[in-house]
Amino acid sequence: MSPRPFRILFLFAAWSACLVATAADRPAHAESGAWLREAVLEPGYPGARLLIARDGAVPVDLAAGHADIARTRPLHPDAIYRIHSMTKPVVSAAALRLIGEGHAGLDDPVAAHLSALDGLQVLDGGQLREPARPVTVRHLLTHTAGFAVDAGPALEQREAAQLERSRDLADLVERLHGVPLERDPGTAFVYDGLATDVLGRLVEVWSGQPLDAYLQATFFEPLGMRDTGFSVPEAQRHRLVELSRMGADGRLAAATEPAGHVPGTALRPYPSAAGGLYSTAADYLAFARMLLARGRHGDAELVPARLVDEMLRDQLAPMCLAHPWIEEGRGRGFGLGLSVLLDPAAIGRSGAPGQAGWTGSASTYFVIDPASGGIGILMLQHLPGDGAHELPRVALPFYNHVQEVLAQ
Repeated sequence: MSPRPFRILFLFAAWSACLVATAADRPAHAESGAWLREAVLEPGYPGARLLIARDGAVPVDLAAGHADIARTRPLHPDAIYRIHSMTKPVVSAAALRLIGEGHAGLDDPVAAHLSALDGLQVLDGGQLREPARPVTVRHLLTHTAGFAVDAGPALEQREAAQLERSRDLADLVERLHGVPLERDPGTAFVYDGLATDVLGRLVEVWSGQPLDAYLQATFFEPLGMRDTGFSVPEAQRHRLVELSRMGADGRLAAATEPAGHVPGTALRPYPSAAGGLYSTAADYLAFARMLLARGRHGDAELVPARLVDEMLRDQLAPMCLAHPWIEEGRGRGFGLGLSVLLDPAAIGRSGAPGQAGWTGSASTYFVIDPASGGIGILMLQHLPGDGAHELPRVALPFYNHVQEVLAQ
């Protein structure tokens, strides 16, 4: 036998040995185990955590592979991941809860609640001018606020403000004072974490609590999300999955972004609403189930149903944007903190329109399918790049595999 086939057989045996069905009273979903091997592990990802739930049951509950690049630590079901931008839906839901309590309206000008953002102007052709409309809470939730993202003078001023060095979210908003917008609010979807960080500060102002304390009391404790937070206790950091990137030599390497960051500690000096949470697959499933239940958990209403409905409904087309989709194609719009599938066939997706969800930059994914009552969660820990040796993207295969399972 040649060395390469022997290596493939060895790796297949190792992966099979690390494929864990977490429910002792039933076998793992065989097709999902095969899908994980073929679509995720064989291409080179060290490990993966997959949950697919429907109607209170969890037909697929698998942990496969390893938690480290060296493949010495089997991946356990309770592994902890950096979920980065999957933080945004959590903060968005918190803001909607407070809106439901009467603290604000979706179309309130943000400056009515954060005086430091009064007088924001648009830098247009080298000249400052008044925006056509003020930045509203809805604009923050839909990434249509107009904050500078593209290379140019407005972005240079934003970068000079050194927002990521803010000591807290109040300081971040103060630093944003005087930084110009690059376009009129409500005219284009431009994905930007700053919008959600500002939303996080609104949560603090409306609730009278630090963002992390508010999320803990209103979502994490009621939902049993014991391992979700902006940092991980030292005694639990052995459960963290190692974050990888692809090196120039075509080998996986440990990611060191941001430089000097200690895994398990806060990513920013402040609780980053844009992407600071750590979580587990089981914890995030509890949050996704609450959304699918239109904001309810047991007998408690955590978010008003009418606002969860808006969260899962496309907001871009009603805003009459020139390009009311979040990609070049017509496949996905955006709700209040989540993407919303409009035309599955346009982007190679299966299942019905209305599927909603989001991703994290370290290859974490979740999707809610109101039509089938299903939820899918896939947790990896890899920062994708554009090099010749980069691992294949798994988002589209994941979404379609979820639909295959839910159709059975």
